Amino acid sequence: MYNVCMRILNHAGEAEDVLQEAFLDAFNNIGSFRQQSTFGAWLKQIVVNRSINHLRSRWGRSSNLQMVDIDDYRLGEDDGYDIADDEPYDEEGIKMEVERVRQAVQTLPEGYRIVLTLYLFEGYDHEEIGQTLGISESTSRSQYLRAKRRLLNILK
Repeated sequence: MYNVCMRILNHAGEAEDVLQEAFLDAFNNIGSFRQQSTFGAWLKQIVVNRSINHLRSRWGRSSNLQMVDIDDYRLGEDDGYDIADDEPYDEEGIKMEVERVRQAVQTLPEGYRIVLTLYLFEGYDHEEIGQTLGISESTSRSQYLRAKRRLLNILK
């Protein structure tokens, strides 16, 4: 759960605080758990919602989250990527690459990082992301595409 907070907030101290608040929320509202999903999924939803609410309070202090509507976004012909690699990796090499990708994700602008995290790591679809963040589904898609493109450029 801490990793969920970290991927969304990108700040260790804030992630610890938000996680603690999420656990308190879960404990105080355990009676509302209706077993329609696993306890872990229910708790994870609380953690994600707490993290996003924390971001919203941060955005209120400074509006540094930039979302771009898909109508303003056009893919060029050179935006296609072939990330398949013919050479096998050794286990140590894979660990190093995973760490490199993790660090690259942390450098993404906040809006990109949040949408990418929710979509790739947390399994949200763009409709859910839009509802959770208060943005349109098309904005979620454009943020994801831009995040993926920026991430690939960082990793080159």
